[in-house]
Amino acid sequence: MVRTAPAIALTLLTLLLSACGDDDRDGPATRVSSQQTIPADMRGKEARQFFGAAKVGTQNRAKPFGGYAKGCQDGSVQLPETGETWQAMRLSRNRNWGQPELIDYLKDLSRKAAQQPGWKGLYIGDISQPRGGPMTSGHASHQVGLDADIWMLPPKRLNLSRSERESLSSISMRRAKGAYVNSDWTPQHHAVLKAAASDPRVARIFLFPGAKVQMCKDETGDRSYLRKIRPWYGHHYHFHVRLNCPSGAKSCVAQNPPPAGDGCAEAEQWVRNILNPPKPDPDAPKPKPRRQLTMADLPGQCVSVLQSR
Repeated sequence: MVRTAPAIALTLLTLLLSACGDDDRDGPATRVSSQQTIPADMRGKEARQFFGAAKVGTQNRAKPFGGYAKGCQDGSVQLPETGETWQAMRLSRNRNWGQPELIDYLKDLSRKAAQQPGWKGLYIGDISQPRGGPMTSGHASHQVGLDADIWMLPPKRLNLSRSERESLSSISMRRAKGAYVNSDWTPQHHAVLKAAASDPRVARIFLFPGAKVQMCKDETGDRSYLRKIRPWYGHHYHFHVRLNCPSGAKSCVAQNPPPAGDGCAEAEQWVRNILNPPKPDPDAPKPKPRRQLTMADLPGQCVSVLQSR
C-alpha cells in the first residue's frame, strides 16, 4: 500500500513518541567488544542500576564517552547547589553533575539571565548523574554530562531551602497542547533562550513548538541562533540545552548538525500537526517498548568509569 504524506507523518510521530521526550537521534556509540570484558556481576543487567548507585564522580580527567543517550562520563564536576545567579533544583536526585564545559556554560548563562527584569538568575534542573550513564527514571539522554534542563520559572529569590527545591514546581508556557505560548511567556524568556542558543558551545536546544514559532515571529535582529532551537515534545516547563562534544573529546559521539536555515517553517508544521493531527495510519507498525540499556550497549570505557575511584 502506498502511504499518504499525512500517514507517513503520523507513523513518524508514533515512533518518536515511543521514545523519551528528548531528541536522542545519535550516531552509534562504541560498544564493548565482548561480554567477557564485563564483570560477571554486571552481565545482562540494566546499566541504570549501576550508574544510579554512584554517589560521586571519578577522580579521572574529564571525558564524555559515547552519545548523549548511550554513554557515561569521567571526571564530572558538581554544580554547586547555590551560586550568586543560580540554584540547583531537586537535589535529592543527585543529578547536578556534568562535564566542566557544561558547568561553566550554566554559570555564564545564569549571569546573563540575571540581567533580565524579574529574573534573579536560573533554576537549573537535571544535568547528569555523577558518572553519567542511563538514569533510574526520566531521561533517555543526559548520559555524558553535556545536557541540562533549565526551568521556565523566573527565579524571584535564590535562597530556597532543600525542602523548597523539592516541592516548588516550574510553570508551563504552553497553550493548546503546545501550539501556542500562554500568558506566562514574556520577552525575557525569549531573551534568555536567545542568549542560551547564541553561545557557540551549544549544539541545540529543545523547546515546545509554539514557543519556537513565537520566537520566529518576534525576532527582529540576527536569526542565526534560531537554527539551534528545535521543536520537540514536552519541554514547556523547562528548556533542554545540549552542548557540542568538547574539543579533543574523541570518544564523544556528536549528533548531526541541525538542518540549514532558521527552522521556523519546520516548527510551523509541528504546530499545524498539533492543531490538525494527521489521520491514523492503519498499517503503521506498533511502537516497540524501549529496552533498558545493559552494560554491553554502552562504550567499553563505561565499565572502567564505574570501577574508578
